[in-house]
Amino acid sequence: MTTEEVLIHRFGPLLTLAQVATILDRSPDGLRITIRTSNLLGRQLGAARVKIGRRVHFKAKAIAALVDGIVDGGQQ
Repeated sequence: MTTEEVLIHRFGPLLTLAQVATILDRSPDGLRITIRTSNLLGRQLGAARVKIGRRVHFKAKAIAALVDGIVDGGQQ
């Protein structure tokens, strides 16, 4: 199974902030701060973000790519 398949099987196609924080071994508050910064991780998490009403979710596919080390520009 790929990372994406595992995440979708466990959490579904959209993940909450708390679920992403658990996956990345960070606190939810720390993850919120990271998203607001202008570093590579913050930009990637911002790009994976989807707002549905007032709730914020993250695309499982983008989080899987982040975990696997696939970043913008083909860097690893």
